[in-house]
Parts: sequence; structure tokens; C-alpha cells
Amino acid sequence: MEILKKRKSWLSLLAIVFLLGMLAACSDGNKETTNDPDDGNNDPVTSEPKSGGTVVGAMDTAPTGQFNPIFYQEAYEANILGLTHDSLLSQNDELEFEPHLAKEWKFSEDFSSVTFTLRDDVKWHDGQPFTANDVVFTYKTIADPEYVAAGGVRSSYVSKLVGAEEYTSGETDEFPGVVADDDYTVTFHFKEPNVMALADASFTIIPEHIFKDIPVADMPSAAASLQPNEVIGTGPFKFTEMVEGERYVLTKNPDYFLGEPYLDSVEWRVVNQDLILQLLESGEIDFVADPNGFQAADYDTVANMEHVKIIEQNDFGYQLLGFIQNYRTPEDIEAGVLEPENWVPNERLKDPKVRQAIAYAINRQALIGTKAGEGLLHGRGQIINAPIATQFPAYDGENPNQYEFSQEQANALLDEAGYKDVTGDGLREDPEGNEWVLKLAYPLGNKLREDSAPIIVEMLAEVGVSVDLQQPLEMAAYVPELTNTQDWDLYLLGWTLGSGDPDPSGLWGSKDAYNFGRWYNPEADQLLVDAVTPPDAFDPEFRNQVYSDWQVMFQEDLPALILYAQNKLYAYNERMQGVVPAVTGFINDPQLWWVQD
Repeated sequence: MEILKKRKSWLSLLAIVFLLGMLAACSDGNKETTNDPDDGNNDPVTSEPKSGGTVVGAMDTAPTGQFNPIFYQEAYEANILGLTHDSLLSQNDELEFEPHLAKEWKFSEDFSSVTFTLRDDVKWHDGQPFTANDVVFTYKTIADPEYVAAGGVRSSYVSKLVGAEEYTSGETDEFPGVVADDDYTVTFHFKEPNVMALADASFTIIPEHIFKDIPVADMPSAAASLQPNEVIGTGPFKFTEMVEGERYVLTKNPDYFLGEPYLDSVEWRVVNQDLILQLLESGEIDFVADPNGFQAADYDTVANMEHVKIIEQNDFGYQLLGFIQNYRTPEDIEAGVLEPENWVPNERLKDPKVRQAIAYAINRQALIGTKAGEGLLHGRGQIINAPIATQFPAYDGENPNQYEFSQEQANALLDEAGYKDVTGDGLREDPEGNEWVLKLAYPLGNKLREDSAPIIVEMLAEVGVSVDLQQPLEMAAYVPELTNTQDWDLYLLGWTLGSGDPDPSGLWGSKDAYNFGRWYNPEADQLLVDAVTPPDAFDPEFRNQVYSDWQVMFQEDLPALILYAQNKLYAYNERMQGVVPAVTGFINDPQLWWVQD
């Protein structure tokens, strides 16, 4: 599964996705390079934008075909939806929320509700007016008892709303969490003061008049979710043509509320990854962007294309080496429950000194490299030491243990923990003198991750840690096995994070489904609660300090070692003007794109 982050904050969800080719962050923010050092960013040849023309973007994988914002799950669909749909709010490059479909908002005195005043000049692609009823309908649908069974995964957007639990369970037909006060005023009512209220209220809106007579269970298969000219949004472009698996055409919406787009159309073509750069150089495609951009190994090739500009920027994600500290019991697995009190410690990794030693033993900078031709990333990435995106002020790059590469430190910690080579074969035994072998598992689907697995095995062998590298599995098989494993010790995975809020719960809390290592630390759990508990959590300084304390604890207890964050690399033909990617992704204000002849 993949999720793309875009400026439109409907894509800034804390959905968890396994997109390992696009997990990245870099320390110097967004930057654009061209082959002419005198060129400025997006300096047009003429001073005034021109109307007309088409630009062509390349995707290396075809969308699965689900174009309903509340049901799609992959980044390739998001490339379409980022042009067709909107949300109440967007985010700027400081990740602050800004007006979009809503022009202003006001919190209640106790911050348990927020009222949005909507724009009254927005129309759906079929000409119907956008109103508060559409907002209510969207959230009510996500809370519907049939939503999850139908394939929906955005329930977190409604979980804090008043009455959501009762409505979802079928106890009542009433949904008081989102209320239309009039046609252009809507109020979100939360069960308690909500620090993340704006993020929760920023999901993409779907049209009530299109879906109201379709049962929620049938929405994913409805034509309005699948077919060009049937998919209706409020965005700057309309989805008008599709040759499934080959090309997807979006035509400008002349009535777009932020102004008629300059371009006549945007076309996505599905292109084999091996051919993308060739087509970019020939001018047959104009840009390559999310979800995968182009690879770091190809940077110099792209930089030598005289008519192409490169954008390199932070991404919201990272790659990790996870430590499985505990196993679920067979009884809990059978019952489908997460009960930390029942978990069985993994004797091979339960000593934190062992996990810390492994962290010191892995040369993460060598994985990244420092320049072209070095490492897996050719130097286009960075080491991060906390599972919070570096773009957030909550990220602490100083206080958590940095685990700089040190075989000396790794050997000392292993010796101290009692893991020594007693047989003289160069590999350590456990404190009782028994064979000590760790099983490392990883999924298929990302070459960088696949290449990193044997390198990590070699690095650990250099400090006497024996690792049994498991056969890689397809992601569909890997995740269930990782969830229920009884004998794996180490695992590789990647996370893509949302831009809406730095809150890492959902990933690292004891009872979080994606806490695959079964990290159980009640004190750390409490810090995650404190960070979102009013009234203190409404103070940014307080919240950042709590997250700093949590990151320090994360690095000490070490449920995972964050290996690296890979830079996002985009490229586009210089004939495209008005291209100003957001910190969250390439597609940003596409109504302002235009082409220079």
C-alpha cells in the first residue's frame, strides 16, 4: 500500500503504508537545480502565463482503479485525486493549516468543537453547489457501520467525534459528530478537546448528491468511484478519459473556485520504470514525480538533460530495522487481540544493550553513501534518529541517542551483556554459552530494502552477531507473518507518515496494530497520551517537549533503528512553468501550471 503526501491536507493522514521506495527526508529542505547555474527557479521566458496546452506525467505503476477519496489506498490513485478533489483545509510549507474549501474557522471556548465557514462559490464538476451537507455526508459515510467492511481505512478521521462509536456500532442512526448549521456553515463536535481537530477535519470531501442513494457497501464498485466523467470532485481538473493501465486524462475545470487552470489538460501515462528517463529526455513526458520520482543512481543522468529541472526535497518517512521484543501468544492471535500483559519476551533480544549494540554496529552512513556512486542512496538521504518527520518542530535531532557507527561500542555492549565468542569461530554465543542466531525478515517490493538486507547481515557479523537472513516474502504474505511471528527477531520495513500532525501513536503505542515489534513500555505510552491531552497539549512548547522526552525514550529502549530517510527526487521539463511543489509533494496549485512554447 502506498500513500502520497500532497499539499491538499486530505492526503495528510496518518495512514500507515508500506511504500519503501519513497521514504525520505533531507536536512536542507526543498531545493531545485537546473543545468544552467544562472537560471532561477521557474523563471519563465515570458512574463505572463499562457492558457492552453497539455503536460504529461509518468507513473511506473498503473492505478488499481479506485478513485473515491474515502476508499482509495494507493499513491497512484492519489495522483489523479490530487487534481480532482479538495478538502476544507490545506497546509503551507510550515505545515500550518490554511483555508481552502473553508474560508475560516472558529473553535469553541473549550476546544471541543470547531465551526467552519465554507466558501459559497464552489461547484462540483457537474455544476451542483458544494455545501455543508457534503461535509456531513463524507464524515457520516466514513463512520458508517459498513465502511470498514467495504474496504475503508480512514476511520481515524471520525474516531474522536461525538457519537461516532455509537453510530459505527449500529446502536443509533443519529450522527451528531458533524452538523450542518446552514448551507455554508458546518461544525465538528469532538468527544473532548481535540489537539488534532484541524487535521481530523481536513479529509477530502465527496459529493452527497452523487452517493446518497448508493449503499456504503456498494460505493467502491459504483461508477462514481471508478469511471472517467463519473468521478465528481471540486478540484481544478476533471477526470475525463482512461485507457486502463495505460493513460489517464484530466481536463481543466473552468469553474474552479481558485481560478480557471491555464492548462487544458494533464495526462498521466503508465511507463515502465526503465523507460521513464528516456522519455523525459526526449520530451515525450514532461514530469516524473510522486510516488517514486526518479532514483538517486540516475541523478547525474537527469542533471545532464539540458531542458530538465530537478527538485530534491524532504519526504515524510523512513526505513527501519525493527527489533521484535515480544511475541503474542497463540491464544491472543486466535482471539485477534493485542494484550501486552500476555506477551512473551523474546529472549534473544530482550536485553536493551543487545539492541543498542546492533544499532552501533550498523554503518547507516555507508548505506546512504556520501556522493554519487556510493552506498544505496548515492548520498541522497540522511540519518534520522526518531520516528517523527523532520519537517515537524516536534522532531528532536539532538537529545535522542544518535548511535553513530562504532564497532568498538557495539563490541563493548555485547561483552557487557554476556554475549561472547566462547567457541572461537568469530560468532558470539548467548550468556549461557548456547548458539545465538537472529532471524532477519524482509519483504519484496523495494530494491533498496532488498539490497540493504545482506549488507546489514555482513555489518552485524563483523561484531560477532550471527544473522539468519530469511527468504523475502511478498508484502501481502509478509505483513500477516510479521504480525503473528513466533520466531523472527529482526525485520525491515518502511513508513510513510502524514503531514497533518507529528503524533506517532498508531505506530508505536503498545496496542497499536502496526507495533510489529511488540514494544511494551507503559511510560512511553503515557507520554503519547500526554502529548494530545488538553489543556496542556494546546501549548506547542509543552507538546514538543513531551515528544522530545518520548523520542529519547524510544532511542534508549530501541524498538527499532531508523536506518535512513531517502530524498525525494522529482524532474520536469523546463517548458512547464508555475511549478512550485509543496513540502508535502509535487502536485501543488496545478491550476497555476502552464507551458512555454
